[in-house]
Formats: sequence, C-alpha cells, structure tokens
Amino acid sequence: MEHDGKNLTVTEVVRSVQLLKIDGYSATSTMVGSSEFIKPRSRWNIDGHEWEVHFYPDHCQFLEDEDVIPPFDDFIQWVALKLILVSEPQRDKLRVNLSCRLVCPSQRHLGPSEEKSVSHVFHRGSKCSPEVLLMTKYDVPSSGYLVNDSLTVECTITVLGGDEEQPLPVPPPSDMHKHFGELLQSQEGVDVMFHVSGESFAAHKVILAARSPVFKAKFFGGLEETSSESVVIEDMEPVVFRSMLHFIYTDMAPELDGDEDPQAAAIMAQHLLAAADRYGLDRLKLICECKLSGGIGIGTAATTLVLAEQHHCSLLRAKCIEFITKSPETLDAVLATDGYAHLVASCPLVLAELLRAVAHGRKI
Repeated sequence: MEHDGKNLTVTEVVRSVQLLKIDGYSATSTMVGSSEFIKPRSRWNIDGHEWEVHFYPDHCQFLEDEDVIPPFDDFIQWVALKLILVSEPQRDKLRVNLSCRLVCPSQRHLGPSEEKSVSHVFHRGSKCSPEVLLMTKYDVPSSGYLVNDSLTVECTITVLGGDEEQPLPVPPPSDMHKHFGELLQSQEGVDVMFHVSGESFAAHKVILAARSPVFKAKFFGGLEETSSESVVIEDMEPVVFRSMLHFIYTDMAPELDGDEDPQAAAIMAQHLLAAADRYGLDRLKLICECKLSGGIGIGTAATTLVLAEQHHCSLLRAKCIEFITKSPETLDAVLATDGYAHLVASCPLVLAELLRAVAHGRKI
C-alpha cells in the first residue's frame, strides 16, 4: 500500500460492521440541502476512538458526469453519508475507510446495492471525512431498498495502523453515572426516605441538593425540614418519581426512548416535564420538551400546548402553535378535539397568540 508517494507497512487493521437504520424515510423530504443530516442514537467505539456516521438525505453535488441525467439542471441530489470522529485522534495520522451499501434484511432475494467508499486521513484538526455518495435521491424510492418507509445502510469502518505510529492510551468513557446508579440501588448511606402514593424511595440528601435547587433549599436551606428523614411527595405517581430519581443520579431517562411503546414514552415525558419543572431539573425538562416537540399530532396538539403554558416551556409552546396554525385543515381538526376545549378553559390568553399566528399565516 502506498500513501503520499511513500511505502506504508500496515501492521494493524481494526474493522467494524454496523447497520444504520433510517425509519420514517419519507419525513426526510423536509430536510433540504447538504447541511441537514440525521445523527445516530449511539456512537461506535473502534480502535479506541468514538465515531458517528451522519446520514444526509439530500446532499447536493454539482454535475461532473455528463452521462448522468437527473431531474435537475446543474446538480444532482444524493443520499450520502459522512464519517465523524467524535473523540480526539490518538495519533498524528489516523487512516480510516468508510464503506457503505444499502441492504434489505426482510427481502433476501434482493442483494446489497453497489458498495461505495471513501478513505480519509484524520489529523488533529480533522473531524469529518468526505461524503460517500451512496445513491441518487431520485432512485431511492424505486430501488427496492425502501421497505415500510425504512432504509437500512450497512456501514463498514476500517481503521488502519502503521509501524511508525504508536497509539496513545485512551481513557475509558466516563462511568460516573454507573457508580451513582449503583449507589442509588444499593441504598448505602441513604439519609432520607420519600413516600409517594404508598411506595417508599430511599435517597441521599447531598446528591439531591447538588442536582436540584428545590431539594437544596429543602435540605440545606435552614428550614425545619433540613433535619427530616421522611418526606411525603404529593400529586405525583410513584413510577414518575422513580424515573426522576434515576435521572438525578445518572443523568439518563431510559423511559423516554419509546422504541417499543412510543405512546407510553410520550405520557411519561409529560409527567416528567411537570416533575422537572417542579424540582428545577432544567436538563430533564428540556429533554422532555424535545421529546414532546417531535410527537405533536392532531389529537395531542392542544393538550400539549396547555402543558407548555403551565410549565413555561417556550420551545414546546412554539412548536405547538406552529403545528396548529400550519394549515386551515390542521387548525379545524384541532378545534374539533376535546383537548381544544381544555385549552380554552385552562389557558384563554394563549388563544390571542393563536389568532395572531393564523392571521399572519393567512395574511388577513
């Protein structure tokens, strides 16, 4: 193998093959231009480095091949992918190859598409590879690889090593959340007990105070409750308090993933948003806002807007108003729901903003 005119002896090859699944591919039609991409939920740890593969559903490439005749004059739209180095490279020249091809696991008679690849050398300041132009956006719907509005890409990441480069030791990823989660589970050193609708939860005052200004004031604010070893929590379900407590200790809320039951995840997000607002957990509140913002529908828009109003969620509030007023048909459908009647009764002031948004959209 040659590189830059010099012979390179490869002594180590680390390879990983993963499937990148894009569900709801039709929704990517709203993503326009080469700057918009879909980011995977998880990262790949290969050769001691953290990697992400970004999916670009509408990468624009100016025409160079005169034989390609797309439905555009000056450029062609591609489904493309890029390899992103998230962590710092552990040597001066990190040689990596990304190979991609479309696959269809549910239809075995359909073999993989033509493999496309790109090689790149990541330096200290280099974080992104050139794009892999996998297939024209125009050809994807008729390719056979789009099944149930889902597209699956097989990605192979190959990291090459050389004799002249010795990788530096890589610190392991942070596992602080693991240790705090184990502390919560073991109940070692707990000094407060919460009673929530018949269930009890043990915890550590100092950890709660470090994460929540409300708990800090309760336990270390000079009030009578500071010495209390028993606290009653009202107006909250035990399952919600348990999830909030787990987030306080681990900074994670797995109940919001919702892969198996999206509706249950949305309901949990509503309850956790209220709990986060109640105890000043701003990060959890924002996570819940983002979760709910991505699932606004005809049946939920009005009730979600009420929730956003009650808990001062500007992002969620704006997304609800944007959805409700996006078309006359959507507005009429939302007005016919029971949730709209609840909105009128609970938050009459927001109706004025809805009217302004509708007037602006219809140019009244």
